[in-house]
Amino acid sequence: MSSNVDRAVPLGSSSEADARPSDIIADLIAARLGCDVRALSDDAEPLKLGLDSLGMMSVINQARRLGVSATFEQLAERPTFGAWRQLLDAPRAEPEAVDPAPPVSPGEPFDLALMQHAYWAGRDADMEFGGVATHLYNEFDGPCIDTDRLDRAVRLLLERHGMLRVAIGDDGRQRILPQPAWPGLTIHDLRDLDDAEQAAALERVRHEASHRQLDIASGQVFDVAVSLVSESRTRLHVNLDMIAADAASFRVLMADLATYYHDPDSVLPSLTYSFPQYLADRRQAEQSETHTREYAEARDWWQARLPTLPGAPDLPRLRQTPGRTPTRVQRLHHWLNPVERERLEHIARKHGVTPAMALATAFVEAIGGWATDPQFLLNLPLFDRADLHAQVPQLVGDFSSSVLLAADVTDRMPFAERAVRLQQELRAAIDHRAYPGVEVLRDLSRLAGGERVLAPVVYTSALNLGELFAPNVREVFGDPVWLVSQGPQVWLDAQATELDGGYLVNWDVREGFFAPGVAESMFGAYRDVLSQLVADDAAWQRPIDDLRPPAQAARHSAVNETGAPQRANILHEPFFRVAAECPDATALAWETAEGPASLSYGGLCEQALRVAGALDASGISAGDLVAVSLPKGPAQVAAVLGVLAAGGAYVPIGVDEPPARQTAIYRATPMVAVITDANAHLPEDLPGSPAIVRIADALEATPLSAARRSDPDGPAYVLFTSGSTGTPKGVEITHRGASNTIEDLNDRYEVGPTDAVLAVSALKFDLSVVDIFGLLSVGGTVVLPDEARRADPDAWMQLMTDTLRVRLERDHGDRANQSDHVGREPGNQSICRISLWPK
Repeated sequence: MSSNVDRAVPLGSSSEADARPSDIIADLIAARLGCDVRALSDDAEPLKLGLDSLGMMSVINQARRLGVSATFEQLAERPTFGAWRQLLDAPRAEPEAVDPAPPVSPGEPFDLALMQHAYWAGRDADMEFGGVATHLYNEFDGPCIDTDRLDRAVRLLLERHGMLRVAIGDDGRQRILPQPAWPGLTIHDLRDLDDAEQAAALERVRHEASHRQLDIASGQVFDVAVSLVSESRTRLHVNLDMIAADAASFRVLMADLATYYHDPDSVLPSLTYSFPQYLADRRQAEQSETHTREYAEARDWWQARLPTLPGAPDLPRLRQTPGRTPTRVQRLHHWLNPVERERLEHIARKHGVTPAMALATAFVEAIGGWATDPQFLLNLPLFDRADLHAQVPQLVGDFSSSVLLAADVTDRMPFAERAVRLQQELRAAIDHRAYPGVEVLRDLSRLAGGERVLAPVVYTSALNLGELFAPNVREVFGDPVWLVSQGPQVWLDAQATELDGGYLVNWDVREGFFAPGVAESMFGAYRDVLSQLVADDAAWQRPIDDLRPPAQAARHSAVNETGAPQRANILHEPFFRVAAECPDATALAWETAEGPASLSYGGLCEQALRVAGALDASGISAGDLVAVSLPKGPAQVAAVLGVLAAGGAYVPIGVDEPPARQTAIYRATPMVAVITDANAHLPEDLPGSPAIVRIADALEATPLSAARRSDPDGPAYVLFTSGSTGTPKGVEITHRGASNTIEDLNDRYEVGPTDAVLAVSALKFDLSVVDIFGLLSVGGTVVLPDEARRADPDAWMQLMTDTLRVRLERDHGDRANQSDHVGREPGNQSICRISLWPK
């Protein structure tokens, strides 16, 4: 689920000069699995042997470097190594040569990597859920540390890794300083304090350091401090701003720090390659034809999915002002011991999933247990170091990217089946990682009209990166006793890593964000699922039951118990009932060149029945589809009501639709008639030869005596999707379903006969159904803007003001002059309320 480092030279006796690609890949897989290469027989299945997403990414990257095109999907569909050999050794084009980037001069400013830029922007307190550094803080308890020796070790570390001296300016560019900004080792001497005082002092240090924002503009991205606990014990405090180094780099720098401390005279191999040069070389490689093609394919794949991608998990949370209050993080953690780890790995592989995916699926189940929508989006970091130089594995820097994972727990299914499906979804996302998650979120924000779209629930898997801390780190500095991370635009960051031979799972939760007890309950459910999976093989064959504590589940059910008898189940029936009871009430209001105009319920009823009569004469039958292609106005409403009164279902086709889209809708829908006006330009050769009913003629036709009663479960209307992913597709809505929605909204917002709505939604959008039928079913007024000014806010205000004045004068006479505002008069429920529907 995150990418490890690809080896520049594969292990084993074969070399790129004299070996087949499959031999090189076999060496790579054997090294990752820790097995003899001879174990990879033709029948062997690397995935079942333990090759996870990390290893798969390494295989694919190495294959592409050798000129072989391979994807997750191809390797997963043909899982034996014999099949992989056939794919890898097939005739192929020569690998594309890419010229190296020009050398980067020391101290020269260079651009931020994509994730670095996101972290830098997220530090802005004015950004939603911002004002936070991407920050890692760790404490070690161990034997007494020689502070002078540690100070020297840190300075050697800062000298070795340039990114620990990086300064990031206000222009969003970075530069490696020739000298570190580190002020030296901070020492807290707590040896003379009693136990209680010492504990309080250590808590103060933790409180201050664990959520610190280092001064990255001056080059402060790394800090080390020591608390002297006794003559023989110390606590080490390590701070890292992860804009300079990702989680894999943290392992590198801690191992190097331990080496420098253990042997001050040790000389680590010199680094002749740098992170700035890596970024330059990677950008150069991204100019290749191969990468350009992969990027375009990945971009098209993601953009085709944009309309169907879910949003962030909708979890129970508190109201708050994002980005304005100090952000702190609460850590929840659980450790699976080595025996539990081994059992989990064994059962997971038996079911065809990786251990990392088993842990991720348990996380998805836990989040889904509390999410309002069972479909939600997760953010998954990837540690993807491109194999550009032999020293890349030893570098410190931010090599990370991210992919988005669409999770869906709508259907109950066995855990193993859920894990397999989620694994397939993730592999498809990783196959298209050339277009990173940050770019996908930007696209989603543009699709949302500029509203920033976030993926604030993060799942990070560092399995198979090795133990969180190398043995020499623990030998020198002691046991890790506390670790926390945080980042901007993050509500919950879950991690899985290897520790003490087992698996450590953590949740870093934004304090004060979730409703009280929710984070703890979700984590408890996550822990319980993992325990079930380890203890009982049969648990993999069962769906995960409701994970919420009984009290929370009961409260949730009570709050969401909104069932009530449905009063009407035919969409148009309430309108005709109101028209019979209150024929003189105002149904429609609009603006003309001569001034305000209106139509009563009785008048609209007559027009609708005339349209129905015209359709009846054309031979309409119950459930037939009728296109309505008219501009916004009273005739459009009469046409819609007329179609329903005749027993048909209406299909809106916007007059502003491109001709190609109109044609596609007509061809996709068996229309029996089209209601339009004299200005319409219909496509030629309409499929099915529908009757063309001009609205002017229909309004003069002989009316039906009464509206026909439709089948409650029959279609009321068909709306077509935007068609962003191809041919527009129609969505059929029944009378019962639409009526239920109308009743619920009217009850929820107390809509009644004194209300009016400004109906700005186009007929082809579903909110127009609420605009029209919500008000007409209770005797309210629908205010119609002119089609040409439907998107003009000034026209909206004029319409609302004129409509309110006319209704007040009609209904309340002199009292109208006492209210010069739009809305209900305070304390008086009889004055008209006119508004847009709430979002």
